[in-house]
Amino acid sequence: MAEATSGQIRYLGYDKSAERQNMIYHIDVNSAFLSWEAVYRLEVLGGSLDLREIPSAIGGDAAKRHGIILAKSIPAKAYKIRTGESILEALQKFPELYLAPPNYNLYERCSKAFMDILRGYTPDVEPYSIDEAFMDMTGTQKLWGDPIQTAHEIKDRIYQELGFTVNVGISTNKLLAKMASDFQKPNQVHTLFPCEIQEKMWSLPVDDLFFVGRASTRKLDQMGIHTIGQLAKSDPNILKLHLKKHGEVIWNFANGRDVSVVEPVPIPNKGYGNSTTIPFDVTDADTARIVLLALAETVAARLRRDEVKIEVVSIGIKDYQFSHASHQKVLDNPTNITWEIHQAACELFDELWNQSPIRHLGIHTSRVKDRQTPRQISFFDFTEEQMDYEKLECMDHTVDTIRKRFGIDSVKRAVFLQSPIDHMSGGISREKRTVDYSKLNIQ
Repeated sequence: MAEATSGQIRYLGYDKSAERQNMIYHIDVNSAFLSWEAVYRLEVLGGSLDLREIPSAIGGDAAKRHGIILAKSIPAKAYKIRTGESILEALQKFPELYLAPPNYNLYERCSKAFMDILRGYTPDVEPYSIDEAFMDMTGTQKLWGDPIQTAHEIKDRIYQELGFTVNVGISTNKLLAKMASDFQKPNQVHTLFPCEIQEKMWSLPVDDLFFVGRASTRKLDQMGIHTIGQLAKSDPNILKLHLKKHGEVIWNFANGRDVSVVEPVPIPNKGYGNSTTIPFDVTDADTARIVLLALAETVAARLRRDEVKIEVVSIGIKDYQFSHASHQKVLDNPTNITWEIHQAACELFDELWNQSPIRHLGIHTSRVKDRQTPRQISFFDFTEEQMDYEKLECMDHTVDTIRKRFGIDSVKRAVFLQSPIDHMSGGISREKRTVDYSKLNIQ
């Protein structure tokens, strides 16, 4: 796929009226985690080996059962290394694969610097993930000039100032811009305007289309639909019959239709949750309840930080054979109290667990309400501890304040003092937050 040049702006019919046409960019960091690690080693640690130029990957700790490939270099693709596969699977494909540990504190700093550059061109920037974003550049031609030339400027500036490369996709809507940024990599600018869909997109395999996953691909294959073009030309009613509402969505996507807008202000969460893979198989309920308490701590803290409460608590259990089960309950009142969420989770666990050794536990919540939502007093709350919700709320907020000021380990429940379980579990685990580079042989 050829790189876009300013001459290709002819696809817009570029004239004064084009200044009123939607102009959406999708910016995607190439092999983000690995690129950020490579630049840090070269520019800060004084290394000479560029991880981007050798078969390498970012991987979790296999000993703690977080051993999956999080990012890979382009040379690693030649050995069919895939993001999301286990480290063991990757090493079986290429035993000399260079593995670097994850460092999410570094990733967050790099992501912020990346987003700050984008916001220098337009306030309408929607972070789509830690390493990609949409930009609404509509009407900025008088300020920045040729849109494709501006995309090249942004791409080159990111490389010059931050040391890593990005791909930029340009179109009139978010879907096509994202598809364009996935064309040939790295360090490229690509267009995918509506008049280019047939030439550039329809010949691609159907699983290259955004929102088409493995299950949808299997069903489409069974229907004789193997390319995006075949999907675009299919009867949408037949697609709905086989894939329900999803069929209509991907048919519109295949035809380049997308009405979503760039959202610079994050949409409020519809739910909060955390889960953790436990370093050992849990075989007793008491230990499982301690893990659930650690998860309740992090989930409830996020609820209080965002000044919301939830009405529904659910838990998920994955056993040592990777079988998954879940269960949920509706609470009598919205809450963000750690104790209350933990109690609900424990009740669900007792109803759900089949005594099989547990590998993974999660707590998820939904039906988000404003924190000012009043509590309805219940005649069934008999104990003093259950009745004094105001005291529990006050205690939680005090603990949040102390942890924010002095660190998350400054206050810890006594049950965790002699426990191998992290008292604030879930999300990005502690060992992935930072790296002790003095223990690594940086080349």
